[in-house]
Amino acid sequence: MLIQKRLAASIMKCSSKKIHLNPDSLDEIKEAITRIDVKSLIKKGIITKKATNEISRSRARKIKIQKSKGKRKGAGSRQGKETARLPRKRAYVAKIRAQRGLLSRLRENQLIDSKDYRDMYSKCKGGFFRNKRHIKLYVEEHNLIKKKK
Repeated sequence: MLIQKRLAASIMKCSSKKIHLNPDSLDEIKEAITRIDVKSLIKKGIITKKATNEISRSRARKIKIQKSKGKRKGAGSRQGKETARLPRKRAYVAKIRAQRGLLSRLRENQLIDSKDYRDMYSKCKGGFFRNKRHIKLYVEEHNLIKKKK
């Protein structure tokens, strides 16, 4: 019986646990010793394959497509603090690079002098400015922009 079950499993491309042998035709099954014999029993319906109870992945595939588009990232899907997703240091580095880039462009275009540049550079480092827009507001309020001659 084990041999027939194993042969049937390899023919039907499934596990031997999934093979069902009809208890009424046990004599016929015992006589089947070759693959051809087992195939004929499968055709007759004496040896059958049990129904599978697998879990459908269609929903999982849909969700994966949505995630690839950048969806499903709302507040309800997030775990951990904000700093776990984007560490404080990385956020700081991105912010400071943007601010220093703006300051260096202002100096290159001779809109601010070196003294003001140095002063604002240290203010950036100390976290005085929230963002690039804050630097622009500061420059306008303090009339630091030099007019080209």
